[in-house]
Amino acid sequence: MKQLLGTAVAAGCLSLAPMMIAADMSPPARPAFTPAADGGFQFDTGVLRGQLRPGGKARGLSSVVHVPTGLALDRGDKGYGLFSHYRVFTAGKRYGGGAWDWPSTARLTEDGAVEVRWPAADDRPFEMRAVYRWSAPNALDLETIVQPVKPLERFESFLASYFQEPFIHALTCSSDHPRGSGKAGFMAAEKALGDWQMYPRDAAVVPLINDGRWQLPPNPVPWTIMPPLAQPICLRRDAKSGLAVVLMAPAEECFGIAMPHQAEGHYSLYLSLFGRDLKAGETARARARLLVAVGPSEKEILGRYADYMKGLPAGR
Repeated sequence: MKQLLGTAVAAGCLSLAPMMIAADMSPPARPAFTPAADGGFQFDTGVLRGQLRPGGKARGLSSVVHVPTGLALDRGDKGYGLFSHYRVFTAGKRYGGGAWDWPSTARLTEDGAVEVRWPAADDRPFEMRAVYRWSAPNALDLETIVQPVKPLERFESFLASYFQEPFIHALTCSSDHPRGSGKAGFMAAEKALGDWQMYPRDAAVVPLINDGRWQLPPNPVPWTIMPPLAQPICLRRDAKSGLAVVLMAPAEECFGIAMPHQAEGHYSLYLSLFGRDLKAGETARARARLLVAVGPSEKEILGRYADYMKGLPAGR
């Protein structure tokens, strides 16, 4: 594939393998979250520094800084973070403005991960949990778990990430270009292709996307349906530094990737998770990874996606 993302920088490339300690050849400890004074959590992996749930609010990662370059990644000053659980839908219904407004609790696990819990409520017939865990200094894994108390039709958790303005280049791993080039690759979210762009997993999920959930007031979104995904991978990149934030998920657990055109003021990326009927009492899971690197090529990103998939336990 043609390399669209810049020249790889050796110090910041996408290596996820931890360095071995020369003395005993044992791997270093995995990065971990620690409690913060405001009721949230903080982290400093050596590559990324910031907060999770600042002020105890379920707004995802906030005030995230890439330590080697000093670049701020998210729009924490606006209250919008990275990997935050936003809209939640079932057929014909949206559950409030977003999961970031629901009452929630969080705890630090023994291995340094954070588990967030939203209990079921009268107007929310399901419990939802989210586990944030570092897999490497530049890679964060997220697992979203849903346990319905009654059947849920066409359940969706819409995972949101909002970036600073320098991250203006937005790309998706598409199976084709809307103008019909016939070639798969990383396609830029150009304004000419639509103000709000949705890349479905395949044609079978388009009726779900268009079932009216995005026309519910307030703030309906007129998605332009784009060609299907080649792989569920998207990214935002700062052109000057080459720093890229790459989001990825298993195809069976992510039925769409959405974004505004790349210069639109939200500077956002979204993953549509689940996208299926859930039975009462079952436990359903959807996973995703956030990866940060300087100057990754398309080939390197696809390789790291393959590594991610190989390392996932089977099942959902």
